[in-house]
Amino acid sequence: MKLDSRDLAILQVLAREGRIAKTALAERVNLGASACAERLGRLEKAGAIDGYRAEVALRRLAPHVTVFVLAELGAHRAESFQRFEAVVARHDEITGCWALGGGYDYLLQVVTADIDAYQRLMDALLEQNAGLARYFSYIVTKPVKSAPPPLDLLIPDASG
Repeated sequence: MKLDSRDLAILQVLAREGRIAKTALAERVNLGASACAERLGRLEKAGAIDGYRAEVALRRLAPHVTVFVLAELGAHRAESFQRFEAVVARHDEITGCWALGGGYDYLLQVVTADIDAYQRLMDALLEQNAGLARYFSYIVTKPVKSAPPPLDLLIPDASG
């Protein structure tokens, strides 16, 4: 998809402030309200925006633990990956899952109430024949940075 500098500006503002009013968005990117709404509609229709969501301050709402898990499957066939991904999709505690190239097959982000709940989840993955051979757990002790992607660095040639 070809983006110009106005499209990029719209995406950057939305990545930081998803709830911004359309009129305020138009002001921030130096466009008229209707021109901005038109561009926004085009970006949404083209699939450049996956959705709008709130960042919930879970640390203020409930005790929890976040664990990153490196997972290695026992077999490396297409059906093994499909089976693992289907099992992962059924567990809401797994809030992120990425297939990796290199030594491990997947990186999972898991959020549970406590370490015991995390271990029950991992036991369930092993019992559900997900194909998991080994896993390595890394417990988050504190969040350091969470930011939207640096669109201006990733799409530097957006001309305006």
